[in-house]
Amino acid sequence: MQEIYIENIKPVIFNKNKLEKELDVKITNKGKLVFVDGDGDKEYVALKVLEAINLDFSVQRALLLKDENIIIQTIHIKDLTKRKDLKVIKSRIIGTRGKTLKNLYHLTDCLISLKDNEIGIIGEAECIEHSIQAITSLIKGSKQANVYARLEREKKNRRLNPENYESIKNELKE
Repeated sequence: MQEIYIENIKPVIFNKNKLEKELDVKITNKGKLVFVDGDGDKEYVALKVLEAINLDFSVQRALLLKDENIIIQTIHIKDLTKRKDLKVIKSRIIGTRGKTLKNLYHLTDCLISLKDNEIGIIGEAECIEHSIQAITSLIKGSKQANVYARLEREKKNRRLNPENYESIKNELKE
């Protein structure tokens, strides 16, 4: 039995039956502490799904983690900068009316969520690397246009040379 602390417990409680059915585990809670009981590998996947829900991903998006090719990565903004004005950094990542987040989603094929000082990224391992690099650049002060240009080049390379990326995916699976 594993446990995880969930800040916003409502989505877990409202979707408890769906989560139990989809993940094939038993979910119980005491306050904001959620307990997961099941097979070892299913518990692990359930914890990752609950971690995604805790990072404000919807239940539907969090359930994408059932696929073994999809992973979740967390970035702590405070680990990457010494600046005290984290609102400015968060606003650089979100962009005007969410435009930067939307562009990052389209260029990296990763779902991105911002909660407090944490950034959650859900996607394939190769794509997550590009997302992390882009978000790290934004946090450290790079211009959005420069980040987009690099991501566009990388996306073009993926399209033109899919065999290079297929070999990387195969290596990751082994």
